[in-house]
Amino acid sequence: VQLQASGGGLVQAGGSLRLSCAASGRTFSRYGMGWFRQAPGKERDWVGTVNWNDGTTYYADSVKGRFTISRDNAKKTVYLQMSSLKPEDSADYYCAATLRENAYYYSRKEVYAYWGRGTQVTVSS
Repeated sequence: VQLQASGGGLVQAGGSLRLSCAASGRTFSRYGMGWFRQAPGKERDWVGTVNWNDGTTYYADSVKGRFTISRDNAKKTVYLQMSSLKPEDSADYYCAATLRENAYYYSRKEVYAYWGRGTQVTVSS
């Protein structure tokens, strides 16, 4: 599976932005798809994941209620809709794919086998 994230940019605090992650490969629908972010000098943190079988989503507390992940298996694309953005949301955002089905592991980077290149999001105050 090859992944390509896009949609990053500059947005004012309180604004919205939608990121997309396009995948190649015939088995996209069998992968849980996650989003991570990494600010300069910081660790790569989990944002959230959508599972493969029923579209259930899981989120980090820092984005819960503001971010929404969705997927379109026909288009082999996963989306990250970000609202009420804050300056601390500024980071490079990465999408990743995992075959893990147990949501307990979704926040762990090591369970994601495939990663896309990041797309930069900057939120100005």
